[in-house]
Amino acid sequence: QVQLVESGGGLVQPGESLRLSCAASGFTLTSYTIAWFREAPGKEREWVSCTDGRSSYSYTADSVRGRFFISRYNSHNTVYLQMNSLKPEDTAVYYCATDFTQWSTCPRELRSYTHWGQGTQVTVSS
Repeated sequence: QVQLVESGGGLVQPGESLRLSCAASGFTLTSYTIAWFREAPGKEREWVSCTDGRSSYSYTADSVRGRFFISRYNSHNTVYLQMNSLKPEDTAVYYCATDFTQWSTCPRELRSYTHWGQGTQVTVSS
């Protein structure tokens, strides 16, 4: 059974950092795209970053580039999202997801992703 479990969210002050984890089970994520999305209150779920299944190359949304960094540790079957210099507008529920398509190259569309974690809350507030 394919499963993704996020962890690492919490309440932090502006400027602080958090590292989110996405642990996969039921499959080996080596050749699969793993993406992070977020959903803020009253807003649509948006793509944040991903690491692709073909070359493990990473992509990041303009809104977080230079502050958020995605990394893949295949030996841990886990993908991380390092979030630095957090801002109040980063407050959201963060989800990891996979399209479960081998060698895919980081689709941006929500509908491409078939398996989702339960989400982890990130709150940035002073």
